[in-house]
Amino acid sequence: MSTLAIVLIVIAAVFLVFLVLGILGARARDRYQASTWMRRVAEADAALEQARAEDRGWDREAMSIAARAALAESRPGWTFDELLLVLVDDRPGVEEDRAHFVAIHGNDEETRVVLARQGDRWVAESID
Repeated sequence: MSTLAIVLIVIAAVFLVFLVLGILGARARDRYQASTWMRRVAEADAALEQARAEDRGWDREAMSIAARAALAESRPGWTFDELLLVLVDDRPGVEEDRAHFVAIHGNDEETRVVLARQGDRWVAESID
C-alpha cells in the first residue's frame, strides 16, 4: 500500500471521527439548552400579558397575523411548524414597542421576525 493511500485513509478516519463527535456535541447542546429556550418563551408570554394589561395595543392574535403576513411576503412558499413569541419590548409610549417572533421549520431552520408598532397596528421591521 502506498504512502499516499495510508495518508488519505488516516485523513478520512480523522474527518469521520470529528463529524461524529460534532453531531453528538450538537445534540447534547440542544438537549441542554431546551429548558432555557422554553423558559424564554414563557417569560415572553408573561411580558406580553403585562404589556397587554397596561396597553390595549398588545393583541397576540393581531401580532401573530402580522408576523405570518410578513413571512409570507418575504419568503413566499416557505412553511414553518411553529411561530413563537420570544421577546416583548414594551417601552414607554407606543412608537418604540417591538415584538420578536421566531418561526421554526423542522429541527434546524429558524427565522426571526421583529414587529414594530405603528399606531394601532403591527408591521414587520426586520426578518432574519
